[in-house]
Amino acid sequence: MSMAPRTDTQSPAPHVADSHDLIRVHGARENNLKDVSIEIPKRRLTVFTGVSGSGKSSLVFDTIAAESQRLINETYSAFVQGFMPTLARPEVDVLDGLTTVITVDQQRLGADPRSTVGTATDANAMLRILFSRLGKPHIGSPKAFSFNVASISGAGAVTMERGGQTVKERRSFSITGGMCPRCEGRGSVSDLDLTQLYDESKSLSEGAITVPGYTGGGWNSRLYSESGFFDPDKPIRKFTKKELHDFLHREPTRMKIAGINMTYEGLIPRIQRSMLAKDREGMQPHIREFVDRAVTFTICPECDGTRLNEGARSSKIKRISIADACAMQISDLAEWVRGLDEPSVAPLLTALQQTLDSFVEIGLGYLSLDRPAGTLSGGEAQRVKMIRHLGSSLTDVTYVFDEPTIGLHPHDIQRMNDLLLRLRDKGNTVLVVEHKPETIAIADHVVDLGPGAGTAGGTVCFEGTVEGLRTGGTITGRHFDDRAAVKETVRKPTGTLEIRGARTHNLQGVDVDIPLGVLAVVTGVAGSGKSSLVHGSIPAGEGVVSVDQAAIRGSRRSNPATYTGLLDPIRKAFAKVNGVKPALFSANSEGACPTCNGAGVIYTDLAMMAGVATTCEECEGKRFQASVLDYHLGGRDISEVLAMSVTEAEEFFGAGEAATPVAHRILTRLADVGLGYLTLGQPLTTLSGGERQRLKLATHMAEKGGVYVLDEPTAGLHLADVEQLLGLLDRLVDAGKSVIVVEHHQAVMAHADWIIDLGPGAGHDGGRLVFEGTPADLVAARSTLTGEHLATYVGP
Repeated sequence: MSMAPRTDTQSPAPHVADSHDLIRVHGARENNLKDVSIEIPKRRLTVFTGVSGSGKSSLVFDTIAAESQRLINETYSAFVQGFMPTLARPEVDVLDGLTTVITVDQQRLGADPRSTVGTATDANAMLRILFSRLGKPHIGSPKAFSFNVASISGAGAVTMERGGQTVKERRSFSITGGMCPRCEGRGSVSDLDLTQLYDESKSLSEGAITVPGYTGGGWNSRLYSESGFFDPDKPIRKFTKKELHDFLHREPTRMKIAGINMTYEGLIPRIQRSMLAKDREGMQPHIREFVDRAVTFTICPECDGTRLNEGARSSKIKRISIADACAMQISDLAEWVRGLDEPSVAPLLTALQQTLDSFVEIGLGYLSLDRPAGTLSGGEAQRVKMIRHLGSSLTDVTYVFDEPTIGLHPHDIQRMNDLLLRLRDKGNTVLVVEHKPETIAIADHVVDLGPGAGTAGGTVCFEGTVEGLRTGGTITGRHFDDRAAVKETVRKPTGTLEIRGARTHNLQGVDVDIPLGVLAVVTGVAGSGKSSLVHGSIPAGEGVVSVDQAAIRGSRRSNPATYTGLLDPIRKAFAKVNGVKPALFSANSEGACPTCNGAGVIYTDLAMMAGVATTCEECEGKRFQASVLDYHLGGRDISEVLAMSVTEAEEFFGAGEAATPVAHRILTRLADVGLGYLTLGQPLTTLSGGERQRLKLATHMAEKGGVYVLDEPTAGLHLADVEQLLGLLDRLVDAGKSVIVVEHHQAVMAHADWIIDLGPGAGHDGGRLVFEGTPADLVAARSTLTGEHLATYVGP
């Protein structure tokens, strides 16, 4: 093969296509961003840092990722766009050089009781196909192994036209599903405590029903007292068997009550449908309290919690049923699949093997496929979402991560860093919002936003290398090499909380005494059993205040003032001074602007085009009727109060004419947890993950309890804010409280009075007590992974 000789001696000019190696952002103004203009290198790892609320997520998620998604959606036909979420164009002048964005955020996986780790990652789908091909005895298609498919059959006559004549034929069908008929694929059954539903010594007329919403003579109680099925003046304990059945279990029956058509239904199915079908976190507090009191959930006795019927459990491969496979720890399941040698399903086994190995590689080998998706922490959920991207052949895409190290032990952070670098080395752009110095250190490019939070943030304080950040003088740079020292002296416990034989999840009969009256930290690698020990063994009864990582539920009408209960005393103070009703000062009630119904903006749905939100012209975004704004408290109207920051409001309600002690106490707690920059009326939907958890902590601090249980309170906290959190924990302990913290952050470990370390590994390799003692003893011993990392952190 001959080649033409080259005549030029110079290298060819770069191709014009290679010049697009930057993502350019000019004039970004989403949320609190103040005309931010930056250039982000492609095919590099860029980390965005800054204090909580400085604008990191606004820039990365709400501007870059949102615009990429919107442009991709616009490539579909108008018909297809009609089925997709409508996205408005972000507030930005120029966005140039975008590539396809894949976001891996901290949004929890759906808390649907039917959703498991296996269904969320398609591993279950592959297992079902595998068992339908190789399982002995053969029981049917993959549907026969699904706990979401019920077995049904039917028969009947079908009328059809054939050859100009109407012909009737008998047809029958049957579907073999794997759903357990008793629990309907949920794995647990609920029983209602009848004594919590009604007082049997009273009659319906005397208010026998004690269910929230069924008291006080409303329609719900009238439905039963005026149904005609029983005497409303007769005590329930004197009902006949038929009357009690009609009261508790009767099938839906149409009837007229007070001239209105209504459907009568037994009390138990009515409560199950209206209350128990809802997600517990989405319930109003008084409903949730009733459900916790009246409902007991027990493992289904028929399927033993596997969710599958007897047929699905009877079909096995090498003496393992699909229920056994899903209950295995994923690292063990991967080994079992590796041992299957069946050429007929070789491609399926390879795909399943890759998925299971990805779990192990990402540090989630301790999970099982039957673990309910709603029980995963934010960090675990994020890593589960990463699994589908690890083996991807895509290159030149932009991956966006939201604090991927949340919930990770220092030992696991190195593994996460390797994964981020691998994605970059395949030719992808990786953008990471992060606070941990271990991950910031591996960045090719750093963007530091700030200098403060909320209105004090939203500008780029530094752009460049990690070394430049260290010497750049920004708040992140100054705190980058902060190291908390191990306490010289520790507090003496005032008592102990005894835990004996703890076996929740993977705990292996743990016996431990948690000291009270001090700051106790429970640590260990991800999956070692920390949350199982703390939440599963400490009774959540009187005196225990538990602040977990469950997401805050709230619409765009919810804000810090409504969530913390702050708005009630404020409304009452306004009403008292002005001699009017408190309801006038609610944008969700009588005081709402009639044009926008108190939303402050008017949403215009443009079908398949992006919907538009415009500020309401009537109230100018203030959400209230003009007449309401004529009422003042301390010279401010209600809309001006809601526009205040927590710090301003704390001063405003602390003294003078507006002095309101109840409101001032709530505002002091919000400032204590580091949320002084939030405005009272800021929608909850705009808060970051760390802000939401601290808002929850501030709310729980009002509860009267002697023991506070906190689950990773440093999640989403900037290096500079960790110091403030440690001060808050100290104040709680000094006030006579016992504080138990599940935590990975070395600064919190070093600051503890007592450390309980679980391990040595995750899943069935963990669940044992590997150390208990003071931080100084842990550093000196270096006997565990935590000890080694803490010793490295505090230095010689």
